[in-house]
Amino acid sequence: MLSVVSYPERGNGGRNYYRGNCSPKMIEDIIKQYRLHNLNDYMCGSGTTEDVCKMLGVDTRCYDLNRGFDMMTMDIPERPENIFFHPPYDDIIVYSDHMYQADDIIQKYGFDPRINDLSRCKDWEDFVKKMNYCVNKQFASLEKGGRMFVLMGDIKKKGKLYSMLCDIAKPGTLEQIVIKMQHNCVSYNRQYTGSFIPIVHEYMMIVRKDAAMIYDVGLTHYHKFDMRESMSTTWRDVVASVLEDCGDMELKEIYSKIEGHKKCQNNVHWKEKVRQVLQCYSEFTSQNEVYGKLLNRERLSIRQSFFLH
Repeated sequence: MLSVVSYPERGNGGRNYYRGNCSPKMIEDIIKQYRLHNLNDYMCGSGTTEDVCKMLGVDTRCYDLNRGFDMMTMDIPERPENIFFHPPYDDIIVYSDHMYQADDIIQKYGFDPRINDLSRCKDWEDFVKKMNYCVNKQFASLEKGGRMFVLMGDIKKKGKLYSMLCDIAKPGTLEQIVIKMQHNCVSYNRQYTGSFIPIVHEYMMIVRKDAAMIYDVGLTHYHKFDMRESMSTTWRDVVASVLEDCGDMELKEIYSKIEGHKKCQNNVHWKEKVRQVLQCYSEFTSQNEVYGKLLNRERLSIRQSFFLH
């Protein structure tokens, strides 16, 4: 197994009509690479992991919402050696009432799978929270020395990338990231305009449990960054950001946007600094005591026009 894998032929296992299931050949490679004697799957979908393990004579226990197991509310029944986890990719494919009927689960098992279906989360933040709950719950159930194999992908919506790899919890020892090429993607048959780059790969994160009781967990945290509160930004960048966000304004208005922030606290002459920046750099304009900022493409256009004349 290499750090980049590709399976043009899906292989045998699971149900190929069940959308989003992975190649059985990947499960087979995991088992052979790590010489696994056990591999459990608590979101097994159509049963790909189960089929491959049975074919190779590997012990397995497989569960899913469509089999009556709700990871958000139920205890993991075993303490496995290894776990394969392939969660939904947010709402890209909705499973309950599409791949299986929720009413069947309600009648058979007594709960509504739509409530905790990870493909029905209200937004990305809700999805990440529930996904990471599942990651940490499964990793905690592993025996010491065990591994968790997490297959995931990136999502593009309205010009923004939502990366499961970036936002997923990373418990224990991060052992390997494997890139898996995707085949038969919808993206292959579409023509895109502009700067859009189609996503044709997935990731498999491999984390190892070297300690049973106390271990590291890597989590991604996002916070707002205010240019005016940072001592590492230059005055040029601060003034430019004010004008780019707020538009043309008088000098006193620029002062009001900057005053009271950390950037001013260590410089009693900060107003003089603002005036110096406005006078020294060509991207800033002034007309009738109103200041503005030219974007780079506007400055280039002015230069080209100058040389043409």
